[in-house]
Amino acid sequence: MGAFLYGLFLQWKLDIRSKTLLIPCYIVPLLFFLMMGGIFASVMPQAQDSLVQSMTVFGVTMGSLIGLPPSLVEIYGGNIKRVYIANGIPMSLGVVLTNLSAFIHLFAMSVLLFFAAPLIFSAQMPGAPAAHFAGVAVLIAVSLGVASVIGLAIKDQAKTPVFSILVFLPSILLSGIMFPSELLPKALAALGKMFPATWGYVLLKENAFRRETVFSLLVILAVAVFLCAALLRRGRE
Repeated sequence: MGAFLYGLFLQWKLDIRSKTLLIPCYIVPLLFFLMMGGIFASVMPQAQDSLVQSMTVFGVTMGSLIGLPPSLVEIYGGNIKRVYIANGIPMSLGVVLTNLSAFIHLFAMSVLLFFAAPLIFSAQMPGAPAAHFAGVAVLIAVSLGVASVIGLAIKDQAKTPVFSILVFLPSILLSGIMFPSELLPKALAALGKMFPATWGYVLLKENAFRRETVFSLLVILAVAVFLCAALLRRGRE
């Protein structure tokens, strides 16, 4: 247990120094919040009611899909994977450590947005902070699961950003944070429900754990975990 905690602490320190995680987990989401938060608040005053939720969904989705996969490709596409195999280290260790480290960073970013939005843009603070952060934790876990599939499936680090963006863009555009999802054609609205950002936004806006929302997120997480396990087994062969 001590070795595991030390590995987590070491991974957390490495991620702080890594631009691949620092930029999408902190810098880009916070800059987007500072720029778009003011636009949303001035153009659509009603957006202040859900500004915390929408900016959190953007930040979590960005940090997960853009930040995590390069770290996994670096581990499982290079010499670190050979070290794991040679020393009998479980192949899942890299996924677990990077996910836990990214979870801590994304949760910290979400806390910053939670307190900054009301102070800077007079946004409405969610009524039940405990339920809000519980929903944030679920959204982060599911988003990181999807990101892990990308990081394990793509072996070429140069191609990773392309696939990450191909998942990130529809996740944001179809989630409802930019404009109401009711305005989308039925086909695109149905497509949007395949991404955790859509259900995460619903979960945070409702500030309550409704059965359909939680079940949909758990299904996405279960599929992601199954795919990650299959990719890890294939990578060991």
